[in-house]
Amino acid sequence: LQAQTTCSSNFMYGELTDKKTIEKVRQTFDNYESNCFEVLLYKKNRTPVWFYMQIAPIRNEHEKVVLFLCTFKDITLFKQPIEDDSTKGWTKFARLTRALTNSRSVLQQLTPMNKTEVVHKHSRLAEVLQLGSDILPQYKQEAPKTPPHIILHYCAFKTTWDWVILILTFYTAIMVPYNVSFKTKQNNIAWLVLDSVVDVIFLVDIVLNFHTTFVGPGGEVISDPKLIRMNYLKTWFVIDLLSCLPYDIINAFENVDEGISSLFSSLKVVRLLRLGRVARKLDHYLEYGAAVLVLLVCVFGLVAHWLACIWYSIGDYEVIDEVTNTIQIDSWLYQLALSIGTPYRYNTSAGIWEGGPSKDSLYVSSLYFTMTSLTTIGFGNIAPTTDVEKMFSVAMMMVGCKYFNVFVKNYYYWQFSWLQSQIGLK
Repeated sequence: LQAQTTCSSNFMYGELTDKKTIEKVRQTFDNYESNCFEVLLYKKNRTPVWFYMQIAPIRNEHEKVVLFLCTFKDITLFKQPIEDDSTKGWTKFARLTRALTNSRSVLQQLTPMNKTEVVHKHSRLAEVLQLGSDILPQYKQEAPKTPPHIILHYCAFKTTWDWVILILTFYTAIMVPYNVSFKTKQNNIAWLVLDSVVDVIFLVDIVLNFHTTFVGPGGEVISDPKLIRMNYLKTWFVIDLLSCLPYDIINAFENVDEGISSLFSSLKVVRLLRLGRVARKLDHYLEYGAAVLVLLVCVFGLVAHWLACIWYSIGDYEVIDEVTNTIQIDSWLYQLALSIGTPYRYNTSAGIWEGGPSKDSLYVSSLYFTMTSLTTIGFGNIAPTTDVEKMFSVAMMMVGCKYFNVFVKNYYYWQFSWLQSQIGLK
């Protein structure tokens, strides 16, 4: 990229605009410098207004100026009208705009102490590791002043913490559908402790979010504690609170009613809504073609896992008719049990159905079916037979077609961008 040709807003100049200041502004642009001025400009209705103008060149990773950041502060109220022989007959506002043209007092008050341009060189690794798409741009010369208990949303600690939350969110997105569909009770102490630690970390994340800055609608960093609390309460607080409740500890008790246990297991699905925050943070990765492909592959695996859990739930619901207490021989679970030599059998003494494939085999078979369906391969060794299974398979194949349409488009776009960079067109 190259800096655009500089231009001046001549229509904003007037008879009282200082010609020397205009020339200094032009020289600042031409020399790619950082400078500040007091300049008199005019509105469309020809009303004069005093501005304190700051010019800062914005450089890319190759230290080339790609654009200029111009900040204007209205300082008209700092000016005082002076009436002398040369300004007799002028209006009060005209005399005000003419006053203190040669004074530097206001300039000294508003100019930073260090005028040396500070250029922050960010490595590509640091840029990739920064999860927040609303981080401060490179031309910020100093961190904004915040209260002692407020954390900057782009600091090293918060970036590391966001990566931890990202990993735990994906862990939750994988384990929650599996536990809900396969109706597992976390009786394993190791898994129960791990899930409890995840709940505690999510709870700590809520506390940190009440003390973390955010970017306002105007691009400014909001560090006011009251505004931070109100913003978090109106956005992600409810979802984050529901996601950190200890559902697994409640389901671990043997004396919990089956209906209550199913309810708490279903509520765990609320945790998947945290993926919305992950998607928002990963927006800025879309400019990297290779990163898009990696994300698409990860999303494909996650969607296949979710559909596998739903596919098993459909088979588990239909394999046994609870009204007649009979087995449904047209269910895919029954056909799978016969093919791998673990058929269902009725225990007359207990009055229940036993046998069938193990949960590991059921999950692998479900994932195998969803993968083959999403990729439109479909070997047919696991096939839908009931109406519900067929409808779900049709919906799954439609999702697969749409996904691969997006995947192929991004793949060829990435290849084209890479070719452009290799031959020097980009």
